[in-house]
Amino acid sequence: MDYISNLRKHIGTQPIIMCGACVIIINEKNEVLLHHRRDRDWWGLPGGAMELKESLEDTARREVYEEVNLVCGELGLLNVFSGPELYHQYPDGNEVYNVTVAYTCTDYSGELVVEQIEGRDAKFFSIESLPTNLSDPIRPILKTYIEKQ
Repeated sequence: MDYISNLRKHIGTQPIIMCGACVIIINEKNEVLLHHRRDRDWWGLPGGAMELKESLEDTARREVYEEVNLVCGELGLLNVFSGPELYHQYPDGNEVYNVTVAYTCTDYSGELVVEQIEGRDAKFFSIESLPTNLSDPIRPILKTYIEKQ
């Protein structure tokens, strides 16, 4: 997150618009992969902020690989999410209004390994048994995914 970190040096914790991507990875049992974050006791989707010179698909692929060690093949566009529902204040006080492009992926490879700086765990959940402690900005994304099923 070099771009955002550099920006924060100049503006502090003020609200910013942060563009990023996330991926709903679906296994053969039709379960979705969630990533348990360290900064809060929240489950979310693998994903993160876009870096300079990166496409949103590149962001999605990079973040999935960095966070859970999986390589995404074909990505399907779910939707673009923005607005008050995607507002987030991090524990350090940084405020963001996310613009998130959400992708779906059933074509992935690699061994699931959680990067330990940002993540505690990652595992697949059935839609019927999602954890209650979902990240607030992820809720509308998962809701849209479920509605389209």
